[in-house]
Amino acid sequence: MTFSITRRRLLVGSAASLGAIGLTGCDDVAQNSNVQNVLEMAEKLTMRGQRLLVSKDKLAREFSEADISPMFKANGSTAPDSEDYARMTENGFADWRLKIDGLVERPVALSLADLKTLPSRTQITRHDCVEGWSAIGKWTGTPLGALLQSTGLKPTARYAVFHCADQLEQTMDGSGTYYESIDLIDAFHPQTILAYQMNGKDLEVAHGAPLRLRVERHLGYKHAKYLMRIEIKDSFAGLWGGKGGFWEDRGYEWYAGI
Repeated sequence: MTFSITRRRLLVGSAASLGAIGLTGCDDVAQNSNVQNVLEMAEKLTMRGQRLLVSKDKLAREFSEADISPMFKANGSTAPDSEDYARMTENGFADWRLKIDGLVERPVALSLADLKTLPSRTQITRHDCVEGWSAIGKWTGTPLGALLQSTGLKPTARYAVFHCADQLEQTMDGSGTYYESIDLIDAFHPQTILAYQMNGKDLEVAHGAPLRLRVERHLGYKHAKYLMRIEIKDSFAGLWGGKGGFWEDRGYEWYAGI
């Protein structure tokens, strides 16, 4: 669709131009008023366009094995700085559990082995970072929609909130810990998966081990890494800055569609 291609060029071009004058990462981008204005305008255009003009199941472009990037930059954190996470990596995440709770009838706590026994999806897609770079990778994981459906979503459920292991800022109230959210429309998109493999191998720590979100019609910061818990909510009330994500609380757009 024309609007999607235009937005992609706008975001990548804007971020790349700002990078030329000294941007060094997401924190700098989030604090730049020019970038915030671009994102706010683009968010309204894209969300309305995708929801009104494009089927909710329309797929992001998928690529071939030959298109996989020889190097895939690790975005955001490259390793959570916590004793608990370090201990989990040492035992191969044997005692890691993904909790799903909130507005569900049947809360669960699933091991990595549990997730790998469920139906999976493999997709080769392009990751677009707001900093201006892109890379193509092959992801395998559990479709999120089917997993959520199995927990019995309550009628008031509207958002899936992803709580992560990486802490980007040291705070007393937990607001420095990374989190993200999507609505249930995007949660049930066919390409929205909880990925445990990248390019045919279990995720490396730098890329979000043991589990990360892949939500392929959205910018890279929505693809939360180091997943620990999925909380189903009816609003963003009680979530620190109330904007639905770590970067959103600091000025990024929430939808971030491409």
